[in-house]
Amino acid sequence: MRAVVQRVKRAQVTVAGEIVGEIGPGLLVLLGVAHDDTAADVAWMAGKLTGLRIFEDDAGKMNLGLTDVRGSLLVVSQFTLLGDCQKGRRPSFLLAARPEVAKPLYEQFVAAVGQLGIPTATGIFQAEMQVELVNDGPVTLVVESRPVGGG
Repeated sequence: MRAVVQRVKRAQVTVAGEIVGEIGPGLLVLLGVAHDDTAADVAWMAGKLTGLRIFEDDAGKMNLGLTDVRGSLLVVSQFTLLGDCQKGRRPSFLLAARPEVAKPLYEQFVAAVGQLGIPTATGIFQAEMQVELVNDGPVTLVVESRPVGGG
């Protein structure tokens, strides 16, 4: 499982001209599910992202987590995060899970984050989405539950 995590002042996702998910301060999570991901990857990623201390405390140090700042998560599925661009000019998506595997794991991730007490909004799985955000910092991280594709 691979996630691009951006600390945001606000973010929203729009489908067919309608806002389907939006948050104020928190984290925008672009989430890619690999073909060999499991429930263990979901649990690890949910715990890791909700516990990341990437919000500034009174001293300006990245010392606070989502719960400390009463932040939210906006989770957007994005299989292209698993694109392999090492060979040729067209990305290979062989590492990405097929939709019938990815969707349940994506939904498990959203549920797991909610069970940890984090207010969560989402996009729509497999929809064409437009994502808008105001990155705070900017702070952007790539988080992987384990190395994807063995290399």
